[in-house]
Amino acid sequence: MSESAGNSRQGTRLDPWLDTYAARAHNLRSSEIRSLFSVVSRPEVVSLAGGMPNIKDLPLDDLAQSFAELIRTDGATALQYGNGQGYAPLLEMITEVVQYDGIRTPADNVVITTGSQQALDLVTQIFVDPGDVVLVEAPSYVGALGIFRAYQADVQHVLMDNDGLIPEALEEAIKDCVAAGKRIKMLYTIPNFHNPGGMTLSAERRPSIVDICRRHGVLIIEDNPYGLLGFHADPNPSLKSLNPDGVVYLGSFSKMLAPGFRIGWAVAPSPIKDKLVLASEAAILSPSMAGQMAINKYLREFDWYQQVKSFRGMYLERCEAMMKALQDYLPQCTWTVPDGGFYTWVTLPEGIDAKAMLPRAVTALVAYVSGTAFYYDGRGGDHIRLSFCYPPPETIREGVRRLAGVVKAEQELVELFGTNVRPDESSTRSISIPAPNQP
Repeated sequence: MSESAGNSRQGTRLDPWLDTYAARAHNLRSSEIRSLFSVVSRPEVVSLAGGMPNIKDLPLDDLAQSFAELIRTDGATALQYGNGQGYAPLLEMITEVVQYDGIRTPADNVVITTGSQQALDLVTQIFVDPGDVVLVEAPSYVGALGIFRAYQADVQHVLMDNDGLIPEALEEAIKDCVAAGKRIKMLYTIPNFHNPGGMTLSAERRPSIVDICRRHGVLIIEDNPYGLLGFHADPNPSLKSLNPDGVVYLGSFSKMLAPGFRIGWAVAPSPIKDKLVLASEAAILSPSMAGQMAINKYLREFDWYQQVKSFRGMYLERCEAMMKALQDYLPQCTWTVPDGGFYTWVTLPEGIDAKAMLPRAVTALVAYVSGTAFYYDGRGGDHIRLSFCYPPPETIREGVRRLAGVVKAEQELVELFGTNVRPDESSTRSISIPAPNQP
């Protein structure tokens, strides 16, 4: 090590390797949701923050017997390495699952990944150079924004409304980027039961979105983890079904079965699929064989679709509890009314900053996610995301009741100061966690 390098590192006491990291490492940041984990795990806090599915309704005893049988009969295979594309029987089963989205695809166009999060990371890795434009909805999934930031993308938000992504806004965003000499690589979209917005892209808009991207040569990344969790019906035809060669479709077993398996997939045109397999092999060698074989066994031996329909009814009940509680306790707010999925997107009264309010909400033993987590540019302070997927209905109602008390107090601050940020604090203040024995 040279003296100059040593002196440079000595100047950074908290991290002596700071000057050695790759440039992209400086774009890695903890999400606002992850920073809440230590808070929401406390039993006295009502968490309306995380998107954890309720897996308590799964037939856990039957699954335990099935998985034990798998290890007894095929343990030598389940506990061994697999190939980079995935376990062939599961690839075949996924082609049946995606038929509910109108997708007809050979198994060879499917790639198994460690959750759909890894699929999105791999797609970004093989397409995006620093400075390339990725178009995303406004707001967009926080995990996707973290990936795009890590790969140094130029993220541009495109407006949505209650019917999803607005075609005219997409066309305008593309033209603006082209006029500025920017290179657009892809559009990332969550068309069904959006995270965080809760809205669904209307059937009427879907062909328009696909046509705009086709004309401009923009690849669509269609992320659909919640698609089968519509409260009343299967989803609208996927964007992939409208343009198989122009869309990479991402799916996951995390919401329809259980996130602990960490098994997702991508359905991609053959040339892209080949690149994804190579990138996956370079990153992890192969996805978990035990997880893949367990899910394959589940799909073949259990009535998985009936289980999904059971989940639909359970989540509908929780969503209705959330909607009723918002009407009763927070009439000064507005919110989206989802037809499926896990979330509603709440607009706060004028002058309230969601991020500044969060420490006081935690003190009141309720948690949410600030809307700022879902924008690349720091917008969203006037919104919060509420999740209704995990708590039972009575807990949801109590959580909204607590939140209403906090919002009312924040409105009084706005009347006093013109903002709910007190003069002696900032909106970036850290979360203060009360002791467990405090009321």
